[in-house]
Amino acid sequence: MNQLFSAVDEPSMKSTIFEAFGAGVDRVSAWADLLDSINVFPVADGDTGRNLVVSLQPLKQPLESRDQLIEALLLSARGNSGNIAAQFFSAFVCIESLHELKEAAEQGRDLAWKAVREPRSGTMLSLLDAVAEAFGHHDMAADPACADKVLDRLEQVVLNTFEQLPELADAGVVDAGALGMYIFFDGFLNVLFNGKGKFRLIAEVFQNLLHVDPSWGTEGDHGYCIDAVLKLDPAHEGDSLTAISRSGDEVVTMEHGDFVKVHLHAPDEDGARRRLEGVGNLVTWISDDLKAQTEEYLTMPKAQALHVMSDAAGSITRMDAKRLGITLLESYINLGPRSYPETHLEPEKLYGEMRKGTKASTAQASVFERHQRYQQAASLHSRVLYLCVGSGYTGNYETVMDWKAENDPADKLTVVDTEAASGKLGLLAIATARFSLKARESDSVVKYAREAQAQVEELIFIEKLHYLARGGRISKTGAFFGDMLHVKPVVSPASDGVKKVGVVRNKGQQIKFALLKLKEALKGAKCPLIMLEYTDNRHLVEHEFKGAIEAGFPEAEVLLQPLSLTTGTHCGPGAWAMAFLPGVPD
Repeated sequence: MNQLFSAVDEPSMKSTIFEAFGAGVDRVSAWADLLDSINVFPVADGDTGRNLVVSLQPLKQPLESRDQLIEALLLSARGNSGNIAAQFFSAFVCIESLHELKEAAEQGRDLAWKAVREPRSGTMLSLLDAVAEAFGHHDMAADPACADKVLDRLEQVVLNTFEQLPELADAGVVDAGALGMYIFFDGFLNVLFNGKGKFRLIAEVFQNLLHVDPSWGTEGDHGYCIDAVLKLDPAHEGDSLTAISRSGDEVVTMEHGDFVKVHLHAPDEDGARRRLEGVGNLVTWISDDLKAQTEEYLTMPKAQALHVMSDAAGSITRMDAKRLGITLLESYINLGPRSYPETHLEPEKLYGEMRKGTKASTAQASVFERHQRYQQAASLHSRVLYLCVGSGYTGNYETVMDWKAENDPADKLTVVDTEAASGKLGLLAIATARFSLKARESDSVVKYAREAQAQVEELIFIEKLHYLARGGRISKTGAFFGDMLHVKPVVSPASDGVKKVGVVRNKGQQIKFALLKLKEALKGAKCPLIMLEYTDNRHLVEHEFKGAIEAGFPEAEVLLQPLSLTTGTHCGPGAWAMAFLPGVPD
């Protein structure tokens, strides 16, 4: 198997298998919020969904060789669940025909179990056991209808996790990792064998095991969740792997040539780094503070008058969405040959690559992923308000209305074409979600959102015009002369696209322009809300612009947010923005 899908038993099988992997990943992406919300084992840090989304993205990339794929999985894998899944898929994704499903699943299962220092039943590992066994019992190449029997078996395994692990029984939920892989295989098998799009209804299948018991609690966890890649000395590889396995808890390792991917939990980040550097050369290092993550997880909102949904193209971070109980519809950033979910791409990586000249563009989630996201929100909440990015910017409004016409007879999903994007959309969603947390009736939330929509505004200050030229927004000649003359346009999102509202030449004129616009817009406002958005210039925006605005408008609440990466990709490094809402009476 030197080439991925290099020899398939039907001319169309290569594209079908690739499409099936993509469907599995998109389905996990759509349900990632739910996975995060029930992630109480092994640590209640609420990131299983995030980790699986990031870790499985290589399965959607058009990689040609097995080595390229394994390397991509190794570098992308995050967290306990993501590293176990990546190990499984390093074998399973290399299937070249339907007859190899059993062998590939068994190889992947064995690699996953071997990678975990202290494996536990009742987790994703049990689900992978069931996948390998079910593929062995059912010849789906001969009888595609057996796919339903396989899913029936996987469904029961996920339900059993509730009883197998005391931590899950105490919280009243199934295992998030096992559920994530079940969701993947529901998408994968459906597309691979029938393509009818009739996926299992997660909320109905698992019913009362998808919400953490309100009485459940935990003391939380301390230390750090670490993902690193090391290059080992082949002469001491065995000793090195033994040393790595003793470097912390929840250890998962994934080997590839001279490299090894390490996931572990350690009480001391610096100490863990020194120990790992002692056994190999550190290639990558990512660390999350477990205490901060568990505290964040334990303070998630529990009750809303109406569930709010919006688009990641607004300036809302993944953590903002968690804190306020917002469902975000993902969009994607294409950076060089790779594609990244917007809410999981580090801004530093995007802007650093853009400054180097790496080509960057934006894309919407697949229609399938969007449909799954609508279905997820509508099935888990009694009523949902979708504040949709303006129809003048994307096709999301048309897509959701098509889905609603066929799938929402009870009218659970209320859709508003906000005619907005960027921070204008983000501020509207944040303000509405805040209101929903204290409102008594869902209709009052919809009313609030419509009134706020009519008042919210945004100014975007662009540093370099040539980034707009790369995206085709202006001519390259215009960008050249504009940059040469130090022209810095000021634009604002409108219903039919972005409009230029001014031109300035330096940062001093930018803040002067912003203060003047705020003075006009906030005249008489009692409780205005202002959002300042930065790209790779947080220090400037936070320590210069924010102070000037707070001094000029002491009655306002001023938020500091990263600019939507969709907007940042178009406007480029150095840009910043300001969205503002005069205030809607409660």
